[in-house]
Amino acid sequence: MVSPDSAGNTGADVAAKPLTGSRLIAPPVVRKYRPELQGLRAVAALLVVVYHIWLGRVSGGVDVFFLISGFLITGQLVRAVERSGRIEFRPFWGRMIKRLFPAALTVLVGVMVASVLLLPQNRWFQTIREIVASALYLENWQLAADSVDYLAQTNAASPVQHFWSLSIQGQFYVVWPLLVLLVIGVARFTKNRFRLTLLGTLFVVFTVSLVFSIISTADNQPFAYFNSLTRVWEFALGGLLALGIDHINLPKFGRVLLGWFGITALVACGLVLQVGSVFPGYMALWPTVAALLVIVAGASGTRWGVDWILSARPLEYLGNLSYALYLWHWPVLVFYLIYRQRTEVGLLGGAFIIGVSVILSMLTYHLIENPLRRSAVGTRTPWAGYRFGLVLLIPVIAAAGTWQFLAQRQSTAYEVAVGDPNYPGAAARVPGFQYWGDADVEVAPSFITIGDDWAQVVQEHCAPTARNEELEICRNAVGDDFDRHIVVVGDSHAEQWLTALYDIADRENWQISSMLRGACPYSVESETDPNNDGCRQWNADATSEIIEMNPDAVFTIGSRDVRVGPTEATPPGFVEQWRRLDEAGIPLLAMRDNPRYDFKPSECAAENGVDAPQCSTPRAELLTEIPPYELIPDVPANVSFLDFSDYICTEDECPPAIGNVLVYLDHNHIGATYMRTMAPFLETEIYELTGW
Repeated sequence: MVSPDSAGNTGADVAAKPLTGSRLIAPPVVRKYRPELQGLRAVAALLVVVYHIWLGRVSGGVDVFFLISGFLITGQLVRAVERSGRIEFRPFWGRMIKRLFPAALTVLVGVMVASVLLLPQNRWFQTIREIVASALYLENWQLAADSVDYLAQTNAASPVQHFWSLSIQGQFYVVWPLLVLLVIGVARFTKNRFRLTLLGTLFVVFTVSLVFSIISTADNQPFAYFNSLTRVWEFALGGLLALGIDHINLPKFGRVLLGWFGITALVACGLVLQVGSVFPGYMALWPTVAALLVIVAGASGTRWGVDWILSARPLEYLGNLSYALYLWHWPVLVFYLIYRQRTEVGLLGGAFIIGVSVILSMLTYHLIENPLRRSAVGTRTPWAGYRFGLVLLIPVIAAAGTWQFLAQRQSTAYEVAVGDPNYPGAAARVPGFQYWGDADVEVAPSFITIGDDWAQVVQEHCAPTARNEELEICRNAVGDDFDRHIVVVGDSHAEQWLTALYDIADRENWQISSMLRGACPYSVESETDPNNDGCRQWNADATSEIIEMNPDAVFTIGSRDVRVGPTEATPPGFVEQWRRLDEAGIPLLAMRDNPRYDFKPSECAAENGVDAPQCSTPRAELLTEIPPYELIPDVPANVSFLDFSDYICTEDECPPAIGNVLVYLDHNHIGATYMRTMAPFLETEIYELTGW
């Protein structure tokens, strides 16, 4: 997000060496201060804040910031080239560092302090990763990676998640001057006018990026949302506007009409569209074009124009605060919800959040941003701005690293040994169990590391199949001298049982082969997304591989919850897949799936205590009394069912911890530590069912 003062007189001339003897240098262009831009920025910031706090939605305001940034920076670069024929990269980037770093890094330091005091420990490592990514202007790529990482998709929104847009803008400030330098070279080589060449280039960039954005949004919207390349067209649209705005001359009535139409469309965008789930494809044209219309309308010369309101002192001042307000409002909201243990904000709570955010923004603007912007700090030598940036950046990175180190040392996570009297885990559910461990034992794993307590697939022996490059087969060991061979196939709910199966395999000399795909249960259909042909084909190819392997047994999930509550079902696609293995004479072990929650039990325990009643859920609200597969009359003869519900729930409720071990790592996956304590019981059950 461009610094608030850049709406008018930023004076940032930008790159390389004088380009004389060409058609690049033109008579100096007189800059016009556009106070309505500050008002437009203020409106966009208010929309972001209000939609986040009260509506729980995305407004499209960030897209306005992208457009304004493209408009302003392109204008600055063009004026610099046409004034002197050169682009001075070092001063340009140095000024950007001085303008953007102080406020952003101040907020990151504040977030770290507040996180240690208020944030549940199981969210620390995620927050540390995102703070470092935000400080390096890579937060959007961190979130994009998490969006395609099935095991990270349930991460709660961190206090710095909103830095994704700042990261994209920071990357824009680096790349855009280089693009203009390339255009300068092309213009010299082709002997074309610089503006005309830049206009054609930006049009190509706009078109390619918009098409890519539309395709990517349709294919994988969460990843596309944070992808820098799907957002470039918004900056390019602003650049095109900067090149053409001086050629637009509208009558007074047209400016009034255009301005009001644009601001109305902008305010309505977030109410009409589900921005968070449909952007940044062609739908993002709505807020960007709306903002474009407001800028084109410009000064109407009448009090009836929207510019008269946008240029008013209060909105202009709020525009000055917009950068800091955007930075502060989200962490204030997140920590308010955590402190009050709420998921929504009421009218008074929202007013409090806005009030605190505005106060912090004013302090940041008047005590940090403005004094530093007006000072000579970072300007005395050509590299002073960069040294200033490092002086600010290094302590933030060091503080995050120290926090990570101390958090790891504080962690009590370790591999709970089966039979450990302090951590009986699933053994505590055996009838007649008596606890012989120490009193007041902390649960394991620690709350700090519970989010990373995933089943770890052995990666040493993994390879894609010839049938399908997306079908990867992993083995715990290779060779021919194994007593048994079991194939684990399905989604993450099958994968989580690998921890127990690996433990058994080590003792019993089994080979475990796994074929896993997130959100793709083993079925003839795509159970999570009917239109996912990739999952359907993956399952078909997995079946072919299994039949060719002819293992001693296949392990998979025999039921699934389609949503929170007692909604267990065994889909027909499951049964059809089992029949195919039955025809091949391959036994199948189908595990009853564990329930899913609408909250994270371990996080609840971290915030309220393991024994807090709100962290346990009545069993009847999660599991049906009769497993769904028992209601199917024609189950193939090769299928044997396992039901471990009594090991993860008591007779009446499903608690967050059993036998001093946390059961769940998120809202629907059993942690590896607890799974390891179920290994002896799984082994016994498998032997009884198979007769091995």
